[in-house]
Amino acid sequence: MNKLLLIYAAIMMFGTFISAVSQVILKKAAGKEYENKIREYLNAPVIIAYSIFIMATFLSVFAYKVVPLSMGPILEATSYIYITIFGVTIFKEKLSFRRVIALSLIIVGIVVYSVFGV
Repeated sequence: MNKLLLIYAAIMMFGTFISAVSQVILKKAAGKEYENKIREYLNAPVIIAYSIFIMATFLSVFAYKVVPLSMGPILEATSYIYITIFGVTIFKEKLSFRRVIALSLIIVGIVVYSVFGV
């Protein structure tokens, strides 16, 4: 892989990471009680989370200028790993055997593509 591709792949992965952070912010905001429906959707955490989603989208579009279309979904699959880590550490969710197997398959797929793909 050339250096430019690595830089753009890192940009795409950063966008995927901040998208996962945004999902955590939205989940935290959803757990709160609000006095009305307007406040439920128009509050600082929700607005910040959707702003981060927009930024993540722009990062993906920017990264696709160099990242091949065949590599994009592989890089974006790392979001499952981030979400699982956040779920376990922040929300104290339990890891089931099926989830561990699924994450293992995702990681193996990423590694196989990284080694034998492109």
